[in-house]
Amino acid sequence: MLKILASLSMLLDQSSPVVVGDSAQLMSALSKAGPGSVIKIAPGSYRGVFASSLHGTSDRPIVITAQDSTKPPKFTSGLQFSKVSHIQISDLVIENATTNGLNIDDGGTIGAASHHVRVSKVQVRHLPKGNHDGIKLSGLDDFEVADCTIEDWGGSGIDMVGCHRGKISGCTFRQGGDSGVQAKGGTSTVLIEKSRFESFGQRGVNIGGSTGLQFFRPALESIPSGSRYEAKDIRVRGCTFIGGAAPVAFVGVDGAEVAFNTIYMPERWALRILQETTVVGFVPSRRGVFADNLIVFKSENWVSGGVNIGLGTSPETFSFARNFWFNATSVSASKPKLPVPEVGGVYGVDPGFIDAGSGDLRVKPGSPAAGVGAHALRR
Repeated sequence: MLKILASLSMLLDQSSPVVVGDSAQLMSALSKAGPGSVIKIAPGSYRGVFASSLHGTSDRPIVITAQDSTKPPKFTSGLQFSKVSHIQISDLVIENATTNGLNIDDGGTIGAASHHVRVSKVQVRHLPKGNHDGIKLSGLDDFEVADCTIEDWGGSGIDMVGCHRGKISGCTFRQGGDSGVQAKGGTSTVLIEKSRFESFGQRGVNIGGSTGLQFFRPALESIPSGSRYEAKDIRVRGCTFIGGAAPVAFVGVDGAEVAFNTIYMPERWALRILQETTVVGFVPSRRGVFADNLIVFKSENWVSGGVNIGLGTSPETFSFARNFWFNATSVSASKPKLPVPEVGGVYGVDPGFIDAGSGDLRVKPGSPAAGVGAHALRR
């Protein structure tokens, strides 16, 4: 009976929020956290955190959040959570870290993914140039990243390696490095939606990439040779891309959809089809869908007809449908050079933005582009 009462007392204690006011208190609270724990971090400046083996349950997750969401705590170095499940992280600021901002991973144990993690309203900013990511996810399944803001990073705003069944929604990426969001290393079944990419760098969403063979999740030997991929079944929907070299790139992909997005003034291409992992056993980049997007560009920033196709790919397996293309400097040159014929495309018609100069890329009532682009998905 005493053991039962002690266990009940522990559960009740973990259900009561614990407020921490410095880095030592935070580390202590994390070391004791279990199902139902709520850790509230008071306003102030904190060192980085490493925590491992935090496990909540589906009905009693571990919650790590700000005490006051209007005054979120600021971390001046990175946070890392390894081998975790059923945790929620929200309302934090990470700035001036010297490596990545927020890491969530499986501790390097391939086949033992961290899972059921939700990250929301986290701000990451001012990272070094080079391979330094805002949010790094490695070996993470069944996850969501929502309403986060990543600014001034070096590598990827959000980088996924071997992640599955996830969603990234309502996020903002500004002043990027290599890419806004990257999904590689066997990543599959991820939705990237209703997010905004402004001056994101080289690639807004890099669907695929180039990954060291030992880092794939699942392990490559578990996937038959000839059907291996960097990314599979990735969807990019309802996003807005402003500037940047290429809003989307299909790189070593085995099936992906880019639909109902608004692409405004890309610096080189609307999309790229590439193959960076050339090891025997990998599929050529294939089966991409590009549909119902609104693309506005200028002739002077339009290379290769708007589509860059690399060696070792299968562009003939891609499909293009109902995209709305407008060249703002030469209306008669609005039609892109696609690898296959487009079905139902519209070329050389002004979409009629409400106020593109101020960044409002919704269209005016009665616009001929009312049915395509990010605004169409949001209705």
